[in-house]
Parts: sequence; C-alpha cells; structure tokens
Amino acid sequence: MFAEVAVPVYVRQTFTYRLPGDMGSRAQPGSRALVPFGKKFLTAFIVDVHEGLQSDVDESDIKDIEELLDESPIITPEILELTRWVSDYYFAPWGECLRAALPAGATSISEQVLSLTASGREALTEGRLPPSKLEALQALAGADFVEARQLERHLSRPRVGALIRQLTRDGLITVSQRIGETRMKPRLQNVVRLKSQWSVVSGQRSVDSDQQRDSQPAKKKRRGEKAEEQPLNEKQRRVVETLASLGDGMPFSDLLEAADVSSSVVRTLEKRGVVEVFARELRRDPLAHIAPDDAAPVTLNGEQQLALDQIVARLAERQYATFLLHGVTSSGKTEIYIRAMREAVKQGSTALMLVPEISLTPIFSRRLRAQFGELVAILHSSLSEGERTDEWRRIRSGDARVVIGTRSAVFAPLDSLGIVIVDEEHDGSYKQDETPRYHGRDTAIVRALRAGVVVVLGSATPSLESFHNAHAGKYAYLRLQTRFGDRALAEVQTVDMREVFKRHGKAQTLSDELKAAIGETYARREQSMILLNRRGFSSFLLCRSCGLAIHCPNCDVTLTYHRYNSSLQCHYCNYIRPVPRVCDACEGEYIHYVGLGTEQLEANLKELFPEMNIARLDRDTTRKRGSLEQILMEFAGGGIDLLVGTQMIAKGHDFHNVTLVGVV
Repeated sequence: MFAEVAVPVYVRQTFTYRLPGDMGSRAQPGSRALVPFGKKFLTAFIVDVHEGLQSDVDESDIKDIEELLDESPIITPEILELTRWVSDYYFAPWGECLRAALPAGATSISEQVLSLTASGREALTEGRLPPSKLEALQALAGADFVEARQLERHLSRPRVGALIRQLTRDGLITVSQRIGETRMKPRLQNVVRLKSQWSVVSGQRSVDSDQQRDSQPAKKKRRGEKAEEQPLNEKQRRVVETLASLGDGMPFSDLLEAADVSSSVVRTLEKRGVVEVFARELRRDPLAHIAPDDAAPVTLNGEQQLALDQIVARLAERQYATFLLHGVTSSGKTEIYIRAMREAVKQGSTALMLVPEISLTPIFSRRLRAQFGELVAILHSSLSEGERTDEWRRIRSGDARVVIGTRSAVFAPLDSLGIVIVDEEHDGSYKQDETPRYHGRDTAIVRALRAGVVVVLGSATPSLESFHNAHAGKYAYLRLQTRFGDRALAEVQTVDMREVFKRHGKAQTLSDELKAAIGETYARREQSMILLNRRGFSSFLLCRSCGLAIHCPNCDVTLTYHRYNSSLQCHYCNYIRPVPRVCDACEGEYIHYVGLGTEQLEANLKELFPEMNIARLDRDTTRKRGSLEQILMEFAGGGIDLLVGTQMIAKGHDFHNVTLVGVV
C-alpha cells in the first residue's frame, strides 16, 4: 500500500510514500504521518491511499512512512476537499493550506542534534585543537546530545554550520535527527475527589458494604488484634469537609488553598483510600473573562423581519443560497445574523460567522455567548496555542456548534454545517497576504456551495463584485434602508485644516470644531472615538542639517518613532533600532520629528482634556495578552470617555453611547 501526502512546505506537488507493515490497513486520508523529507522528518498529511504505482515510478525510489500520528483522521473530508480547492484555485501549496486549517501545534519537524564521538572525547582531553573547535567540543561534553541551535546560541559566532561540518568530517562529532513532538495536546490538571462517603461529624467511614469493597483504608493493628480504622485528624477533616459537597472534585492546588493544608495531607488521604487524585482535561477558554451581554430582547422592524424570513425559508429547504444583506449602518444586521444562526442550531445544524478583524470578536462573542452559552467557540490568530487547540478540539468533537472568527476560521471542522455568515464582506482583511494566499469570503462561499447550505454576506458598503452578483441574480438581494429605532444617519462635517492653519498661524493636530465637539460630548456624558490610521509617535526622523531621513535597511521605508520605548521601528518587517543622538550621515545634532501617530495624538488629547479618561487602541497597546478585550470591554462599559485608535476601531463596532467620531 502507498500513500499520497502533502507536506507543509512551499511545493505544489504531493509525494508518494510506502505504508510498511500494518500501516496500510490503518492509514486514512486526513490523518497525519511522519515522513522523511530530505535530511529531516516532517509532519505530512495523507490525502490518498492506493495500492499500485504509476508505470514510470520505480518502487525502489519510494521511502517508507516513519510513523502514523493519528488512528483516525483529524481533517474531515469536507475540509480536505476545501483545502484542495484553495490549493488549485489560488495556486497555493496543498500542504500549506492543510496546515492553515489546523492549530499551530499540529505539525512538527525534526531537530538536528550533535553528540561527541570517542575520537572527539580524546581530542578534547588532549586539547590539541584550534580554540573554535575546542570551545564547540566543550559545549557538547556535558550531555549525551545537544541541539544544533543550542550550540549556536552558546558559541555566539557566525558560520556555526560550517564549524559543525568540519567537526563531522574530522570524525569528532556525529549529527543525527531527533523527531520533535507535536504540541496539539490538551492541558491536564490534577483533581481530587472523595473516593467514598465519610461522616464529616465523626471523621469515620459510613457503613456501606459496597463502599468498603471499593477501597481499603490504611489500618493500624497489633499482632493478633483486629485492625481498626484510624479517625481523621483536624487537617484531614478539613480536606474531607471541603470536598464533601463537590461530586466532581476540586483542582489539587485549589484544594490546598481552600483547606489550608499541605500536599502531604492530601497524599496521606489518598493512601488511606479516602480520596483519589486523577488527571482531568483543563479547557483554556478564551471567553472566560468576557461576561455575556445581558441586553434586553430586541423587536425586529419590518425590513429586518422580511430579510430574516427569506433566510429562514432557505434554511428550511437545506439548499445552497447566497444572500447579500445590504444594510446601512445601525440597521440591525447583527440581530439578523444571530437569529439566523439560532434557527440553524434549532434545526440541528452548526453555524459559522466570519468577521474581518480580531478586534470585533470580543463584542460578537459576548452577544453569541448570551444566546448560545457554551456552544460558542472562537478562532483567531491572537489566541494562545493552547486556547486555539482546545477550541479546535471542541469544534471537532461537536461540543461547539457556533464558531466566530477571522478568515482562518473558514476551515473550522464543523459537522452538519447549516449557515455561513460573512460580516463586512467587502473588507480587505479577508485577503490572506502570506502563504497560503486565499480570500476568506470567497472560500466561505465555496464551502457553503459544496455543503449545500445558506451563506449571508453582510455590509453597508458591499464590494463591487458582490453587488454585481446580487443584481445579476446570482445572489439574493436583501436591503435594509432604515436605521434601528428610526435614527437619522450621522451628520458628517469636513474641516479644511488649511483654514485652521491660517486661523492660528501654525499647524494644528485637531480643528477647533473637533475640540469643541469632544468637550460637548463629554459634558453630555457620552463617548467619543478618534481615528488616525498611523501608529507610533512620529512618522519619521529628519536631520535638519543634511535632510537625511532614517530608512529601514530591509524595506527602504522610513522608520517610525515610538516614544514608549524610545525606538525607531519598521512597520513592515519589525526592524527596530535605537533613536540616534546625532545624524548618521553628517553627525548633526538637530534631529526633527515629523508627522503624527496615535501615540502622539493620545498625548495631545490628554493635555487638552485632563479630566477625561482617554485610552488608545492599536497594535502597540494590544501586545499584552488580553489587553485588546480589556480595552474594548472597558470602553463598552463606559469606563473610557474617549478612545483613540487605528483601523482597529473602525470595523463595525456597536457602542451605543458613542455619539462622536473624529477622523484626523
């Protein structure tokens, strides 16, 4: 038996490997396998299993699969075919597409490890080697083997690879490959629970013949005497009392804190058969810190109800249909999404919702958690590796029936898919700009077509192609022209900053009109948002003596000044260098900071409005884990009066108390 595998490297072809032994009966498309690839071992994906070879293939050239990593496929047939379409349509490597459909820990590669030979140990003892080789052998002497990358860090010198090759040719070291472990594993937690019923009052086991057979407590006895059970001491009683009302147990560390005892007390009770300690999966929930939205139920208006009825009618038919939901801002598209997903779940199907930006997921997740509870899972790139693995496992097992996420969530392994929703379908963020390149919206439409389910594309400003498809009859067109609650559209005022310059005789960051509007909004206890799609403090540094602007050596763009860590950064390749005190070219001392970024705008606003609570939302302020959700939740709760940010704040947020938006 042979297997066709796709490897997660930039090659478009698949490769044939032999299935030795009983692997032929166990291997299935969608499973992972460890294969030799060049000088390494890679985690590959089996895409087909067959008996024979093509006539022009020599069987002696075929390598054996090293190991099957899955007893049952982890990639569903639907996702296998969807990734194949993405590979063909976008000319992307199939293995890269399959890797994008799985959590980051699903693949592993081999690691190069080094070890001393007998000749190497003799040479190290004699010490008759050049200093560079001697230093390398000394680094290897303390362990059976050392990873090549560890040796590179230890020596801290260039061309370590050449040194390793020289030592190998001299017979002083051996180089081998060690297979790295996949990190796609659940997190386990030690849990303690009562093994049998104990009387908390007397500290004795209750009389129950079945329980007595279940476990035998430790007994103290003298020769010739009948063993008697020893009563619990004070600390042991506290443990039993703490666990008495918990049928499913308590985490080990929490029990020690709650009962105020050491681990030895619990271990003693375990030996006596009073408690049992076992490992249980611990779910890493990315939504644990987000409280459900307790907003009052909403009554749909006529336009909303008509649109929802058409979507629900096609859901009942269980056939493919694409709707373009073209609704002005605040027309209630989100409420239609939620009710359509609720209808799909009610019919026994699952629901998938895509949003363009990570910053939108906390708000939507909050509303979905209120509607669907623990059935909601979230997928996006800002999750930790463990969180993404746990959410993927919940989706794969069917515990999660509703998924919300960014473009990569289109590959979520949902079973019995019923509806796919693409919010802000026009947004350019649905395009993947790195390998594998694909368009999340179009891939979602193809997935819905292949599954025969309903897909809803929502936008206030639809893309030209979707708008054309709707008017050509390819998509069903749904129009929402009324804002929720009959609110008027926002009034837009454009201010010519040249006139502001004439008025003040110098450049101004904010116009007088915007400053006055911010003050009035704050006086009414309402909130404001200020958009500037440029992060950092200043756009670039300029030498006033020679006119030099400092550029990135990799990208040839000007470096942006960030005041929070006094650095110059490239926003393309993340190259970072310190701020120079003098010009690199002429050593001039007159360095001028040019341009405006969100960091400087935030500082200016805090000077103008010291009484206001002002926060900033951009990539710099959301580097810390959970900071994005924290800022958005605080703003939604009214704890922040004014929010400054980049495009992260301009993506369809729903903040009811925001009545002013300024675009700088």
